[in-house]
Amino acid sequence: MRVLVTGAGGRLGREVLPRLVDAGFEVRATSRRPRTGSGVRWVVADLTTGEGIASAVTDVDAVLHLASSPTRQTHQIDVLGTRRLVHAAGGAGVQHLVYVSIVGVDRVPYSYYRHKLAAEQVIADGKVPWTVLRATQFFPFIDELLRLSSKLGPVIGDRAVLAQPVDPGEVADKLVELLRAGPRGGIVEYGGPEVQRFDEAVRAWRQARGSRRPLLPIRFPGRLGRELRGGGLVTEARPAGQRTWADYLSDTYGRTVAR
Repeated sequence: MRVLVTGAGGRLGREVLPRLVDAGFEVRATSRRPRTGSGVRWVVADLTTGEGIASAVTDVDAVLHLASSPTRQTHQIDVLGTRRLVHAAGGAGVQHLVYVSIVGVDRVPYSYYRHKLAAEQVIADGKVPWTVLRATQFFPFIDELLRLSSKLGPVIGDRAVLAQPVDPGEVADKLVELLRAGPRGGIVEYGGPEVQRFDEAVRAWRQARGSRRPLLPIRFPGRLGRELRGGGLVTEARPAGQRTWADYLSDTYGRTVAR
């Protein structure tokens, strides 16, 4: 199977490319600038302008759409860029488009999530048979979030927020599985093995880092806070991942974390 991967240079892309190659896929990967490596064919394509998209999707069987921009030009890349990609893929006769989204985009009132949900709708309305994988938050993202929230000393956050962090490598395995299975015409959810409160995740993170920074609890207001505390970021979908937050922390910081 010939597969085009957008956003191939990102965190998830770096996990999925070698898995696709090992699984026998013929992989074409997009980048906004020329590059080489990873045992794949790199092509230049830009979702913000549409440049190179038509040639990128030519003669591929499936598209794995990972490209996203949470912090800038989000509407231009995630929504309009996805529309350009879907239109070009439909014209090229692509048989399957797999899109990576986030658990909670339909519940949590956050601007980036609204754009991801709009991109899902663009794909569902397009001509290419499709599958959407909504994954929970990746371990490294939670780690980065905690480091950012503790820049002033204490770890700041709503202690009752629920999260279900997942290993990006296991998400990559799931994507390979979905590509092999063919279009679902629907949404698949995938999360980590454990649902944790924010204060529980912080406690393990501090233990792994040997940190004594206290948790400074705040309460997120309004509907955003209610959804985050009420499970908007978690899923009951099974099967789930196997690697735990404690596993990630032990591997990353070299300390055994109590489970």
